[in-house]
Amino acid sequence: MATTARLRPTLLSRRLRQELFGVNADIREHCDKLAEQGYLAVAPDLYWKQEPGVDLSVRSKEDWDHGVRLNQAYDRDAGARDIKDTVDAVAESAECNGRVAAMGYCIGGLMTFLTAARFSGIAAAVAYHGGDTEKYLDEVPGLNAPLLMHLAGNDEFMPKAAQEAINAAFAGKSNATIYTYPGQRHAFSRYNGEHYNAEAATLANDRTSEFLHRTLS
Repeated sequence: MATTARLRPTLLSRRLRQELFGVNADIREHCDKLAEQGYLAVAPDLYWKQEPGVDLSVRSKEDWDHGVRLNQAYDRDAGARDIKDTVDAVAESAECNGRVAAMGYCIGGLMTFLTAARFSGIAAAVAYHGGDTEKYLDEVPGLNAPLLMHLAGNDEFMPKAAQEAINAAFAGKSNATIYTYPGQRHAFSRYNGEHYNAEAATLANDRTSEFLHRTLS
């Protein structure tokens, strides 16, 4: 997961949130690419209370199982507060003009939505294939920040019924935009992942870049 904030006077800052693998090579690559676009990208360690410094491989079965255990034990309520604290710290940094966006993948996508729905001070939110989002749809009315959500059409962790519920819940929110990528599986935008699809990932990332430029400017 990541947070992005708008830098002074023309750079953008953004906060990224990890998947269940911690702040690993993929998240660092996302941060590097954001930095190339002029963003200040910050990737907080969501699991810092459980196991600081987690860096797991997306290709290792052992690492996957370890990440699942961490995710199952993760306190999402406390995590949302941690994320808001990080957003505030980024907004107050000398490089930032005070406008901060949150962006996350998988568990980070869910946490992006929860943080934006529960707290003010987030200028924009971007969620990629946020697992379990359908379990928190009663929080949609609290969302005031612009939200961009990317869903994988064939997400093995988000059934069709869940995606339909998500689309229905956000249908009345003029500040929310949801794109579905037909045929794509979970984590289609993960650079080193098994299901990475360059065409779909590029489309999603281009939409994200336009959204962030518009909302953080």
